[in-house]
Amino acid sequence: MPLITAQNLMAGFSDKILFSNANFSIEKNDRIGLIGANGSGKTTLFRLILREIEPTDGSLILSTQIRIGCVEQHACRDLSKTAYEEVLTVYQDVMDMERELEEITQKLAKGNVDSSLLERQETVRENFEARDGMSYQSRARSALTGLGFTIEETNQKIQTLSGGQRTKISLAKLLLSGADLILLDEPTNHLDISSVEWLEDFLKKYNGAALIISHDRFFLDKTTEKTMEIEGGRVFFTKGNYSFYHQLKEERVKTEMRENEAIEKEIKRIEAMIEMQKRFNRERNYITIASKEKQIERLKAGLHESVYKKQEMKLRFPLQNESGNDVLFAENLSKSFTEKPLFSHVSLNVYKGECVFLLGANGCGKTTLLKIIMGLLPPDSGRLRFGTGVRIGYFEQTQHALQVEKTVLQEVYDAFPTKSIPELRSILAAFLFRGDAIEKQMNELSGGERAKVALMEIMLRGCNLLILDEPTNHLDIASREVLEEALEAYEGTLIAVSHDRYFVNRLASKIYCFDGGTLKKIDGNYDSWLEFRENKTKDGVESPKTKKPNEYQQKKEAARAKRQRSTRISKLETQIAELEEQKNLLQAQISSPEFVSDYQKITELTEKLSELNENQDEIYTEWLELMEEDSEDS
Repeated sequence: MPLITAQNLMAGFSDKILFSNANFSIEKNDRIGLIGANGSGKTTLFRLILREIEPTDGSLILSTQIRIGCVEQHACRDLSKTAYEEVLTVYQDVMDMERELEEITQKLAKGNVDSSLLERQETVRENFEARDGMSYQSRARSALTGLGFTIEETNQKIQTLSGGQRTKISLAKLLLSGADLILLDEPTNHLDISSVEWLEDFLKKYNGAALIISHDRFFLDKTTEKTMEIEGGRVFFTKGNYSFYHQLKEERVKTEMRENEAIEKEIKRIEAMIEMQKRFNRERNYITIASKEKQIERLKAGLHESVYKKQEMKLRFPLQNESGNDVLFAENLSKSFTEKPLFSHVSLNVYKGECVFLLGANGCGKTTLLKIIMGLLPPDSGRLRFGTGVRIGYFEQTQHALQVEKTVLQEVYDAFPTKSIPELRSILAAFLFRGDAIEKQMNELSGGERAKVALMEIMLRGCNLLILDEPTNHLDIASREVLEEALEAYEGTLIAVSHDRYFVNRLASKIYCFDGGTLKKIDGNYDSWLEFRENKTKDGVESPKTKKPNEYQQKKEAARAKRQRSTRISKLETQIAELEEQKNLLQAQISSPEFVSDYQKITELTEKLSELNENQDEIYTEWLELMEEDSEDS
């Protein structure tokens, strides 16, 4: 029997239906990825499952005695406990059994032996072993270590820990709860890559079902085998991880668009018939018109609205000027905030057109290195030099530069006062800030909305070096894909910090990873880094750094070459047209009665015409070659 069954489920509020006619079931040991744009209804579905709210219509049937776990908002109530002690509260029943077994053992040692006590000892021991009582302490420590806690942090009081660390404690408690179904809402937030990999491994072995809200596509691919998407008021449910579902969705959208086109064509045909019937202006024609109008209503009901409703942020990063080939050189940089150095002997070279990513555990110094590059922090030692013509756009993870007391429109206008209000409204609309949304105060915006404002300001500056610190953190999947496409088309240089492995894999041409306070370099994307790391683990020594073809970088370079070729073709066509005008002018002068008897002038004009013809022939030759290359790539 399924753990949960949804039948024609509808959820929404008085003024908005989030989704309707949802039918799905969650089976034991299912791993389901729940995706959709921010505000589409994912969290609402969680609340329905937890019985916090009732459905607007339809039913959600839960199996009897199902245990559902989720991250509690205020799980760490006793701030005097250590992180380890708080996680152990999950095993309160096991600790009670352990205590009872100790008491029974003490009574037996004193000679207090009777059959009921021995029977009780056997019963408690069986229950204790069934709950893996011998290993619960090590599992608690393992969960904390896996989620990124050091030994010192494990034994720290909760009151001294950050909000992110407290969230990880709540996640550890959920994972160890042994619930039949666990609900995970963005579980990879606050986790570095090594912790995410631990979580992936844990979920693969988890003896229960998991429903996971996440924008981390790499994580979804690793952990899920079914996918549910809420989009356009519909719930799509299918087997397969994110990548498999994405392929199916592309095919579905193409089919729906073709069906919409056929329906719209039929509607236009019927509308033309109605218009013709109206011209006849007879009573029986109006009966036909009414029938045809009802036919149109039925056809319109069959249109796939989700194809129309989809709205995406429009983003591109144009350059005001190009940098030189050498963009950034850093040599022997070091930084300490305490007696223990954060990093030392850090060197990196960045060249024009590269996409460089910094990887490493939380707290290893990635953001600090970016701030040193930006001049916001001084290094303790080392040198830093930028190349010629470098113009930097910086995306800060916390977006402290944005003025929270301003409205969205005021923030952008104050940053770019030379642009007109109508122009800024148009740009804001491209970032999905429309109508009253541009009058919202910055402190009212979600993390994703603030990220969009920051990206928009970077876009308008036309920088040739982008330094991005976790740019995808608050973006939904659709916005991440828009950002990736914009960065693939970007003709400048990129330095970025990201825990989004899908994002890194798609864009990186070079990776620097912090390891023991120093940087290790690998040419290629995240797959290249994984291969390097695995080879190093197998051999026990570092493998030689061999370049691996980077499919995404190759695609980016091919796209750049195509754009450059297209630009060159346009320039050549303009030159050909200009030369043709000059030739026509010379021909007119040669044929003019004014110069017909002036042999010297005619000779001079003829030589000029000959030069123009030769020049035009050369341009035509280059134009034909480029056109042939363009047709081969198409």
